Amino acid sequence: MSFPKTQSEWRAALDSLPPTPEKIPAFFFGHGSPMLVAERAKNSAMGPEGDLAKFLRDFGPTLRAKYKPKGIVVFSAHWETLGVRHVTDYGDVNPLLMDYYGFEPYFYQQRFESKGDRTLAERVVQLYKEASQEAKLSSVHESRGLDGRSSPPRPGPGFDHGVFVPFKLMFGDKVDDMPIVQVSIESSDDPEKNWAVRKAVSKLREEGILILAGGLTIHNLYDRKHFTEKLASPNVKMFNQAITVAACQSQVIERKQSLFDLMKHDGFVLAHPSIEHFVPLYIAAGAGEEGGVQVLSAIYAAPTIAFGV
Repeated sequence: MSFPKTQSEWRAALDSLPPTPEKIPAFFFGHGSPMLVAERAKNSAMGPEGDLAKFLRDFGPTLRAKYKPKGIVVFSAHWETLGVRHVTDYGDVNPLLMDYYGFEPYFYQQRFESKGDRTLAERVVQLYKEASQEAKLSSVHESRGLDGRSSPPRPGPGFDHGVFVPFKLMFGDKVDDMPIVQVSIESSDDPEKNWAVRKAVSKLREEGILILAGGLTIHNLYDRKHFTEKLASPNVKMFNQAITVAACQSQVIERKQSLFDLMKHDGFVLAHPSIEHFVPLYIAAGAGEEGGVQVLSAIYAAPTIAFGV
């Protein structure tokens, strides 16, 4: 089974996506790291001139052209809550949370301008409650993490780097024609709970809302060699390959079970000492459970997969 890895291949995959604004697919995408917007080019697949940055610059305009979204609901590996979904209600200006530490000053000067929307945020909360799941609005006055712009880091609200960094590449430094709302993921090891998180908001796909879930298929900060395909252990590389194969199972029941079984793979623990970067895959798959699946890019550790095509 072959998947797109080069720019020509992923551009062909993006071009082949059917334009269905009446029912927009849900997407898992590799959100990368702050290094995607580094000031100087780095010799890295995850740097500003690497494959992931190039893909994201192609991905965003395709989403706009194919689906003409009225708004975006985004989930990130960097915002976890237990049992209750928190939904941003930031008003006319979505603040940024520089949730990283020890970087050069340049990384704390990043800008991404966007707006929220109370109606969309309340709609998300309503859908969760209709699915018998707890949810609440999170205002600009509520802290949701630590901001690395100050020393020591201070609490604050805002979009984390799993949102604003890839969005800068996808949509530019300013998005003023559609609101963006972020929703927290479930901090549970139970894949069924994480699947349910996104399935609850799948109706938004029929309301012109683009659903994006950002994470990584490899995320081991304790043994960074696994971020590089040539250096990663065989088990981790096989695990990374198994993800796209599992996602592409044609039957819904088989696909769901294959995705759940990935947590039992020999390479899983080494790829994910903690599972928060893997969880968004289940959220996207749950939102697009019914329908086809298309791998848009198979960039190592940071693929992008469309569910509900």
